[in-house]
Amino acid sequence: MNSILLDPRNILVTGQFVLSVRQQAHITKVIKAEPGAVLKVGVLNGRMGEGVYEPPRDDKPGYMHSLNLFSSAPSPLPMVLVMALPRPNMLKRTLHNITAMGVKDVYLIHSAKVEKSYWQSPVLQMESIEQCLFEGLEQAKDTVMPKWSLIPRFRPFVEDQLPSILEGKVGLLAHPYQATRCPVDIQQPSVLALGPEGGWNEFEVDKWLEAGMQAVHLGDRILKVETVVPVLLSRLYPI
Repeated sequence: MNSILLDPRNILVTGQFVLSVRQQAHITKVIKAEPGAVLKVGVLNGRMGEGVYEPPRDDKPGYMHSLNLFSSAPSPLPMVLVMALPRPNMLKRTLHNITAMGVKDVYLIHSAKVEKSYWQSPVLQMESIEQCLFEGLEQAKDTVMPKWSLIPRFRPFVEDQLPSILEGKVGLLAHPYQATRCPVDIQQPSVLALGPEGGWNEFEVDKWLEAGMQAVHLGDRILKVETVVPVLLSRLYPI
């Protein structure tokens, strides 16, 4: 946690932002801040800066106050990420990573090689996903919550939604076979589609290509989703 992200829904009185249990534990055990300490903060979907810390007392929770918000959130990646739904534990880590790297549009989509049981996981509850995204923002000192959608049907998405999403963007399909080498440091906005651990099947690849996507690869090595995501993002848009 490199900044404390404050939620405008959690206000004691005007100008006093209540800390979550997780944030309070971090301040107490990791930062070891004293009362009145000035800490780095950001307001969800707002600006960033500093605030004054007050610890819990009696029945009152810990909170931040006297905010001085003097900077904007970092620029987002100009990318829409379409990702086949990974295993629940991997999903949590991946959401954290992509948020920290600046992705602001995410579609989690079904694929033939995605286990149907994944769609019943409690990790897909709104509160769980947004907590992962929230923590990714705190890691990166960002404030802007990504938009995300769950897409349980592959074909209607690729045929009906993808064309409008692709407008004005480069479409890149991460696929290790019959593909060109992934470009580096592209200057255009993009749509990047990542498959499940078993890869896209032949029908799915054909549908992506028909929609205007270009298949790209990273070389001979096949990487796990949680590894390939930061590799691809940093290759396409170097920090």
